[in-house]
Amino acid sequence: MQITFYGAAQTVTGSQHMIEVNGLRLLLDCGLYQGKRAEADERNRHLPFDASKVDALILSHAHTDHAGNIPNLVKSGFKGDVICTHATRDLCGVMLMDSGHIQERDVEFVNKRKKKRGETLVEPIYTQADAAASLNHFTSQSYDRPRLIAPGIILTFIDAGHMLGSASVVLDIEDKQEGKTIRVVFSGDIGRKGIPIIRDPKSPEFADILIMESTYGGRSHEPYLDAEKELERIINNTYRRGGKIIIPAFAVGRTQQLVYSLNQLAAKGDIPHLPIYVDSPLAVNTTDVFRTHPECFDAETQQFVMQSGGKRDPFGFEDLHYTRSLEDSKRLNFLLEPAIIISASGMAETGRILHHLKNNIEDRRTTVMIVGWQAPDTLGRRLVDGEKIVNIFGEKYHVNAQVEVLNGFSGHADHEELLGWVAPMSRMPRRTFLVHGEQEAASALASSLRQRFGIQVDIPAFKQSFEVHSSGYEQFRLGL
Repeated sequence: MQITFYGAAQTVTGSQHMIEVNGLRLLLDCGLYQGKRAEADERNRHLPFDASKVDALILSHAHTDHAGNIPNLVKSGFKGDVICTHATRDLCGVMLMDSGHIQERDVEFVNKRKKKRGETLVEPIYTQADAAASLNHFTSQSYDRPRLIAPGIILTFIDAGHMLGSASVVLDIEDKQEGKTIRVVFSGDIGRKGIPIIRDPKSPEFADILIMESTYGGRSHEPYLDAEKELERIINNTYRRGGKIIIPAFAVGRTQQLVYSLNQLAAKGDIPHLPIYVDSPLAVNTTDVFRTHPECFDAETQQFVMQSGGKRDPFGFEDLHYTRSLEDSKRLNFLLEPAIIISASGMAETGRILHHLKNNIEDRRTTVMIVGWQAPDTLGRRLVDGEKIVNIFGEKYHVNAQVEVLNGFSGHADHEELLGWVAPMSRMPRRTFLVHGEQEAASALASSLRQRFGIQVDIPAFKQSFEVHSSGYEQFRLGL
């Protein structure tokens, strides 16, 4: 068995991991890489493997950095199944179409400039038509229902607790060359216990080989209830000084979590009556998908929905307004009173959030609230790092707004929560590979895993391959 790490290796984007066994190639995730634009375009446009030779894609969840390059995979010759949970399939139905639309629009903008300069025009990595075609490859299965996906390979999804439909992947593989069965577990993104809407993450019973995320290795989150109190404080303080709260938020998952918390705060009278706008067509469509999957909700959210004969909506209340049209989005530029605007993208790299930041970031009354991890070289990371002048649409803006960071809303487990996910295993993995984490975070988690559980841990580099043998002896080589 060979495992090659084609993405999310010593970084937190572009999740792609290839397992080759029994003459088959199984790809875990196919996400878009996010970072410096020229590098991101090159890596996303040109897949580092032959798509036509991939037999199946197993998808952990619907976030862009895990699922966003599936249309390009199909466009490049992939003919197999994309296997995921039911909710992930439905979320990808809206997310991938939106991604294709954004790419078409961005290329149109770039080509206008190139045409004026007499430069060669470019094409999108994929289009909406490519996204629609890729959805024909999706097939879904429920949590905790083992399924034979190929001769000698059984797949089980367990709830990862990260977002609606998110799963950890359990593969029981009969390695014909070795004559033994090996359990490979891919954690996907591991969530946190006690966050609203979705169920808590579930640990696998055991693993022989573990591929595990490490986003917040070496770091701790504030408790979720403390984050809600901080949210309340920020809203009230900004309201008193007559400002707006601008929140870049991932349309899939984080927006719905924020809306639910704002619903609770408003119902208890802990925040003033002020208009709350969700200004993202993708977030609006995603919220509709959330409503159709109550089987993924935790007990608290299910109870909330069932009150008043099931008529209560966790994602809708009096002060909340969903904005679909571009015209309605533009009208938000003329708001004179305090308001909350939640808009994508979550790292403030594309989408309507850029317009809201452009129009408000120089206003000292404004608060920009960061509620998720920000990749290096993104506008969101520059704001977190305290840069005083930022570039938006090619123009420089002074950051006069207050920037607040709330890690308590993170959908990722922190250092101790990651260790707590491993601890219940009845048999510790022989070999663990840490992915989806920057070098410092992965190194911190690796050190704790070695000390606490005595397991061998590697932090693979981009394109690094490992030969895994059931005897416990593993050799590795650096891929080309």
